[in-house]
Amino acid sequence: MKKLVLARKFSQALFLSLFICLLWLTPHTAAFFKIDPLVSIFSLFSLMMLGATFIIGRFFCGWMCPLGTIIDACGIKSKNRDTGIFRNIKYFILGIIVIFAFIGIQIAWIFDPLVITARFLSLNFIPSFTLALDKAFIFLIKSLNFYAPLYDFYRMLKLSALGTKIFYFPHSLITLSFFVMICGLALITKRFWCRVICPLGAIYSAVAGFSIVSRRVDKCVNCMKCKINCRMSAISGDMSYKKGECVLCMDCIYDCPTQGTKFGLPATPARPQAKDSITRKDFLFLIASSFIFLGFKGREGPLKKRLIRPPGVKNEHEFLNKCIRCGNCMKICPTNGLQPAIFESGLAGIWAPHLVPEIGYCEYNCNLCGKVCPAGAIPRLSLAQKKEQKLGAAVINKFICLPWSQNKECIVCEEHCPVASKAIKTYEEVVAGKKIRKPYVDISLCVGCGICQNKCPTRPERAIKVLP
Repeated sequence: MKKLVLARKFSQALFLSLFICLLWLTPHTAAFFKIDPLVSIFSLFSLMMLGATFIIGRFFCGWMCPLGTIIDACGIKSKNRDTGIFRNIKYFILGIIVIFAFIGIQIAWIFDPLVITARFLSLNFIPSFTLALDKAFIFLIKSLNFYAPLYDFYRMLKLSALGTKIFYFPHSLITLSFFVMICGLALITKRFWCRVICPLGAIYSAVAGFSIVSRRVDKCVNCMKCKINCRMSAISGDMSYKKGECVLCMDCIYDCPTQGTKFGLPATPARPQAKDSITRKDFLFLIASSFIFLGFKGREGPLKKRLIRPPGVKNEHEFLNKCIRCGNCMKICPTNGLQPAIFESGLAGIWAPHLVPEIGYCEYNCNLCGKVCPAGAIPRLSLAQKKEQKLGAAVINKFICLPWSQNKECIVCEEHCPVASKAIKTYEEVVAGKKIRKPYVDISLCVGCGICQNKCPTRPERAIKVLP
């Protein structure tokens, strides 16, 4: 029995399930990102993971990474091809990320495997799966008269898994396409993403190259089974191996016909690492050579357009540098008001969340987005603090507002304003012998939640809009 392989598969399934459950059923999604040194390098848990990698090796990639687990499943029938020097591309990508971080531009979110998986789950998988399951239950109950106990089970699920609101994000096709492309690369060769592109894998690979635990081979008969089947092509023809590329999948232990492959502390001089392994000198060279990509450093310049950001965000550039674009805040927003930006605020603002009042408003009695933000880009505020945050200010267009332009009675915005003392007030004006209440905004009280714009009945343009 392949006990170590079974243990690894169990670990992969466990951590993937835990990752999905945290995203789906709880607001505690930040927990997983605390162990990610690419987005939380100074987190205690990230440092602990790096320390464990220095001792054991690149175990996170083989035993814990949710994207790695999905890629393994997609490439289970793929042929194994050596990626050669192309595996060093991930170090260039890591170098570019580090350099851009120093100049104040955060691009780690594009390539981080945890962020990519979270984005796919939050914006694609969970809404689609919830919708499909909900429709299936409704069909079984109504069309086939499957009532009790199925209806009771359905009601129970509506309080948990099916209780997730089903929202549509207009740019979710982009996240889906990127995720499908990554999984599709596994059809070229096993773990293509992990070998060639993943910058988090580059960090762990650089540390694992000096790990204490090593692979030992005794009684080798040169059958090459371990080399042929190695999902990371970490084993070379002379039976040396690239320690930084090994994800400790343990397949080689059971592929060995003489049972001579073991992992442990080096009791005897270990076989040398493969010659094409990246050395410390090579790693530093790759980081340095990444500077050639800075020629297009877009000198930040003014943003194209100011957007309404989540509550508590004060500094736009600081927010964009902290935000890892995981999609947690968008998924948990109860009104679907938080949406991903594309080019509205320039290249630096791609995929960062902003409030679109015509889709959904910022619920006055909600502070969930700050609770689920793993990077601290959205401040964690108490409900009382959140109610005092100004996202923007509402402005009435008197040329299309019904009471102002047509002398028709309409106080929808005033009725929906959640501020206790009403930020939208009215005064009476007599027009043709008829009293008309006309709304106006008290800027000192308006918090810019956007509910007035969301509920305004004028179309196609709303008569009241929130400006950041």
